[in-house]
Amino acid sequence: MSIVVVYFSGYGHTSLVAENVAAGANAELIAINENGEITESDWQKLNNAKAIIFGAPTYMGGVPWQFKKFADATSKAWFTRSWQDKIFAGFSNSASLNGDKQVTLQYLQTLASQHGGVWVSLGLPPANTLAASREDLNNLGGSVGLLVQSPSDAGADKIPSGDLATATKFGERVAAITARFN
Repeated sequence: MSIVVVYFSGYGHTSLVAENVAAGANAELIAINENGEITESDWQKLNNAKAIIFGAPTYMGGVPWQFKKFADATSKAWFTRSWQDKIFAGFSNSASLNGDKQVTLQYLQTLASQHGGVWVSLGLPPANTLAASREDLNNLGGSVGLLVQSPSDAGADKIPSGDLATATKFGERVAAITARFN
């Protein structure tokens, strides 16, 4: 079973999240470069994958231009329907607790739907009690996909442990659902 996490990371935060998702899913990582491109062999990995997990930071209420350039380049796969019925999922991070990450997730879900894919939600209840902390699973209350908060004035090593643990669990969920479909 082949699962690929394809992501863009501007400052290293999304890269760390992608690594945690990939660890949970036993997935291969494909980084979109600063020019919004991936290699031909990366395209082949995506075409052969059973599941694709999209990852992008939320910049100004959406995906960064590098991810959008990659997404536009997927039109070749769309035209041939080569990604039809694949499993898809997605994640985003931003500096704010909310940060309009939901808009980015909706974009990623729409991209997957245009390809005829099957979307996997986060599948975890929110940590929304008085006793909840940033170390709890799904403390940002995501449902469509994985939400992560990355402090704007700190490196990736300061991402809350609960968010990274949620990323690993999310990867595990995508792998389990992919196995059920294959």
